[in-house]
Amino acid sequence: MDRDDRDDPFGDFFEEIERMMNEMATGDAPSADDAGFGSDTHVDAYTTEESVRLVADLPAVSKEDLSLRCDGDALTISAVSDRREYDETVDLPAPVDEHSADATFNNGVLEVSFDRDEDSASIDLV
Repeated sequence: MDRDDRDDPFGDFFEEIERMMNEMATGDAPSADDAGFGSDTHVDAYTTEESVRLVADLPAVSKEDLSLRCDGDALTISAVSDRREYDETVDLPAPVDEHSADATFNNGVLEVSFDRDEDSASIDLV
C-alpha cells in the first residue's frame, strides 16, 4: 500500500528536528538578529520577602563579554562574543535596590541577586 505523505501527522515535526540537527552540524544557526535573545536564553526569577534572584542561561558567552545594568525595576543583560550577541531587558518581579546587586557567572549561567526595595513609600498627610 502506498502512503500519502500529506497525511503524515508527524511530517512537520520530523522536518523541524532535521532542520535543527543540520543547523547544529553545520553551524548555520540563525544570527542573533534572527533568533533574538529570548530564543537562546532562559531567565528564571525567584523572589522572597527580602530578595529577588535571576538566573539566566547564556550559552557561548564569556564573563568578559557580559554587561549588566539595573534601574531598580528592570535588569538589562548585554553580551557580545564572536558567536552570539545578546541584549535583553528583563522586568523584575518586584522593585529592588540596584546598589545591592551581587552577580556570579559560571559555565554559561548568570545569577544576579538583589535586596528588595520598599514596594511603595508611605505619605504622611498634614
